[in-house]
Amino acid sequence: MRGLTRTLVGAVTAVGITAGSLAGAGAALAAPASTTEPAVTSEAVTPLAVVNLGLSTTQATYAQCWLRQFWGYTGAVDGQLGTNSWKAFQRNLKAHWGYTGAIDGIVGSGTVKALQRLLKSSWGYTGAIDGIAGSGTQAAFKRFANACSSWC
Repeated sequence: MRGLTRTLVGAVTAVGITAGSLAGAGAALAAPASTTEPAVTSEAVTPLAVVNLGLSTTQATYAQCWLRQFWGYTGAVDGQLGTNSWKAFQRNLKAHWGYTGAIDGIVGSGTVKALQRLLKSSWGYTGAIDGIAGSGTQAAFKRFANACSSWC
């Protein structure tokens, strides 16, 4: 048993000395620096500027016409529901549909919940007021947007 212990201690000591020697060997023996790209870039975490929630460009244009007519939207009528479109929408949702968040143009769960209340009132949405823009929310939002076509 003592012989085995001595052998293990000797082997561990030899490995330790070798590792210490390599640690001080200098840059010539060091591994090259990694050149891999980071897993996440700043673009990957940037929030989307356009959130059409399933609307086509034409349907989003109709919604923008309605927002321009009634809710102070002054941006381009281009079929891209961006921050300014959603700020105008949030003004409507705050005035009539229980939105309590900031008028910031960010389409979060609070914005979607208020939108679902609007869609439940007249546009055939039958789902839960859960803040998730699923297929039922999107289908009702399309019906709403199509009805806005008269404002263009």
